[in-house]
Amino acid sequence: MYDLFDNVPQKEIKCLDHGFVRLIDMMPRLVPDKEVTADAAIVQAARVSYGAGTKSVNEDRGLIRYLMRHSHWTPVEMVCFKFHLRLPIFCARQMVRHRSASLNEISGRYSVLPADFYTPDVDNVRQQSQLNKQGGDIQIDENVAAKFIADLKHTDLEAYQLYEKYLEAGVSREQARMLLPIGLYTEWYWECDLRNLLHFLGLRCDKHAQHEMRVFANAMLDLIRPLVPMTVEAWEDYSPYRGAVLLSRLELEGLRQEIDYLMSRVNASFGWHGETINLRKLAVVSENKREQQEWVDKARLFGLPW
Repeated sequence: MYDLFDNVPQKEIKCLDHGFVRLIDMMPRLVPDKEVTADAAIVQAARVSYGAGTKSVNEDRGLIRYLMRHSHWTPVEMVCFKFHLRLPIFCARQMVRHRSASLNEISGRYSVLPADFYTPDVDNVRQQSQLNKQGGDIQIDENVAAKFIADLKHTDLEAYQLYEKYLEAGVSREQARMLLPIGLYTEWYWECDLRNLLHFLGLRCDKHAQHEMRVFANAMLDLIRPLVPMTVEAWEDYSPYRGAVLLSRLELEGLRQEIDYLMSRVNASFGWHGETINLRKLAVVSENKREQQEWVDKARLFGLPW
């Protein structure tokens, strides 16, 4: 095992106007050097009865992909990341909903909070979506956006001036902070194991998540990608959050019926010589024989005539 955290390719990404994501630490401290990454800890945990160093890199990749395909998450929990984030309070409140992380936030009871507020660009003030009740999806009229930003800046400044006024008047910091809006920046340390981090990123990198939250989530993903490259690759290939599709039993049955119907129409139209027309066998793009066989098994579940 190599302790090479100082050689991490990237440790900080700037976000929005005053924010950032910093990678503070990780466990184990393995980075891309001599083909050793934190993926090794996942493989070692999965092969606990064998110990380390018994397989090739290619076989390690195959094992990680198998674990991700079949939701064997426990070995993935062997890797942890610690981040330092500076982000608007409304983004922080979305993060804290993910109860699987440990965090420690700057305290407005002990410290006077700095006057840093998030202000969106004019082209990023969004109109309320008619389909997604939680957010906005298209840019609103520029005049409305400009007026919104002007009022936002005025409100933030006025709120902070009141905050300072009552601090000087002797009101406690823990109560004076109630005057401050949720666009104020906060800071915290946020530690999470890789399993729960990937679940968080799946939800918060998604196109349905709030744009500002996606900026921070994508930054976190960019920071960990070179440190667990095989795991991130497999997660992006197999996760329903990243483009894969998970079918329910009812959806699977509907797909079977549709394939059966289409095949009956094809054979009724073209099988005039008494021959049965079969679909071309589609091969999954993988060098792993086990994954290829799993695709054959799924295709048969769909009702494909193999």
